[in-house]
Amino acid sequence: MVHDGFVQGKGGGDRYRVVSLFSGAGGLDVGLDRTGRFELLSAVELEPTFCRTLEINRDAGHFGHAGTAVVCADLSTLDPFEFMDELGLEQGELDVLVGGPPCQSWSTAGKRGTVGDPRGQLIWHFLRFVDALKPKMFLMENVRGLLSGALVHRPIKDRPNKGGPELRPEELPGSAIAAWAEDLHKIDNGAYRVDVFEVNAVNYGAPQLRERVLFIGNRLNKVIDFPSPTHGFDPGLAPHKTMGEALDGFVDTEPVLMDFSPRKKQFLSLVPPGGNWRSLPDDVARASMGAAYFAKGGRSGWWRRLSWDLPSPTITTLPNHSSTSMCHPTETRVLSVAECARIQEFPDGWVFDGTPQQQMAQVGNAVPVKLGEVAGELIAEHLDRPALGRNRSEAREVMRRVYVNSHVRTRSWWKNGQAVIFDAAAGVGRYREPERA
Repeated sequence: MVHDGFVQGKGGGDRYRVVSLFSGAGGLDVGLDRTGRFELLSAVELEPTFCRTLEINRDAGHFGHAGTAVVCADLSTLDPFEFMDELGLEQGELDVLVGGPPCQSWSTAGKRGTVGDPRGQLIWHFLRFVDALKPKMFLMENVRGLLSGALVHRPIKDRPNKGGPELRPEELPGSAIAAWAEDLHKIDNGAYRVDVFEVNAVNYGAPQLRERVLFIGNRLNKVIDFPSPTHGFDPGLAPHKTMGEALDGFVDTEPVLMDFSPRKKQFLSLVPPGGNWRSLPDDVARASMGAAYFAKGGRSGWWRRLSWDLPSPTITTLPNHSSTSMCHPTETRVLSVAECARIQEFPDGWVFDGTPQQQMAQVGNAVPVKLGEVAGELIAEHLDRPALGRNRSEAREVMRRVYVNSHVRTRSWWKNGQAVIFDAAAGVGRYREPERA
């Protein structure tokens, strides 16, 4: 049931009612929870194993409250009006709708899809719930690849530079999100507009390099501005948080691992902390990588051993693959599920249900908790003060795209297989002497 009125939140502000779609393992919801400003009415998720994770942690008091409804349902078929009735909500009563539609169809790390892929249509199902519930604000999280995705994918071999015909409008990069924005504009005669922010979690104090796109929409007649980075190399910013800081004092007594094969461990044992395939003798690197050795890019994850002195690379669902290795800095093993969860900043004691593969899928696909917290604080601030910020009249477009230093250049952090330690006091980097595991 929905509580009448507001509950007093952390810092004396009102707690705003929120519904979470595509909740996954709950990273975005935990981030909102940490602000103390939101009351989670319901979390909707398709995968039964993920739903059990949410139920277990709700019951343990890690997020939400006893009345938070975990709904295990397919959002492509869930009726939003029946859903509202179950929650006791009327149109326009919800303060915030949040969600991170699964991103495999848009990820640049895999095979690019289109809206012809059912997974590519999920951003429209999020929009369907915006149309039905009519929240005051919404937050949608996704991968950067969504911004360049096409409504219809033209295989590379058939593109103009390969002798094919010119791209049709629906095949142009960015045509998918442009169509989505047009459909957003149709809701209630243009009641909503959205500001789109390309951000990196590491720039806001997360111990992980993770580029994401945040869509913050509203029907409050506002232009929203995202906070500037708080961490980085520029003067006045705090230094990036490192993996060593994130895991300091943490002991995983019952580690769950998707570990490396003996063959992979043989190569990784030759790599120092902070190193990768470049740390190996050239003949070993060639033999172990095959054709990938000659690739022009995308090789930094090959035979990668992490460093205590740097932020973690992006946590993925496949930490034991040769090309996306997440090897412990001083032990020749993959990072455990609990270690990855701590880097994602889930609460200690957070339980993931399922097999090791299912648990790692939950952690690797999660929204970084820190990004949820930063976005949540921003949304609560605008709900607190409807007159805050710039009026919509200053932005003619329904969708505004803003780059917030999302691409953190890391090439200078390594040289010849050695990791750089950044000395914040001196304002310079120094090369780490190789250490053998």
